[in-house]
Amino acid sequence: MNSSVPYLIQAINEWILDNDCTPYLIVDATMDDVSVPMEYVKDGQIVLNISPTAIRNLSISSEYVMFSGRFSGVAYEIYAPISAVMGIIAKENGEGMWFPREEGDPTDTPPENGPPADDVPTASPDGPPKEKGPPTLKVVK
Repeated sequence: MNSSVPYLIQAINEWILDNDCTPYLIVDATMDDVSVPMEYVKDGQIVLNISPTAIRNLSISSEYVMFSGRFSGVAYEIYAPISAVMGIIAKENGEGMWFPREEGDPTDTPPENGPPADDVPTASPDGPPKEKGPPTLKVVK
């Protein structure tokens, strides 16, 4: 199934604008193919004002978010793959949505040596779980 994230970004953006608020897109600037002005990146993230008065030519596809914007008067073409979008929120009240990492993202791949020792399941002190028989009904008067 296709990712629901681009659809949610569009819907939340419209909802924020309908409520006379300013939509902010939070992007992981450390991911591949992200094109943002790096001097505005903090802790590997950048917050982008995507209101119609702040940007031009907003395009949200199943693969990316792209638009033209100005930072301190300098024009930039902003490009972020959908997998780099961390969330969309309203500036005024923080309402919006955060997106979990999609399955298949490079950051989700487990280490080749298997899970860490802490993640290895251990036997319970009570022994193996007891098998249950078929369900039964009991008459209650």
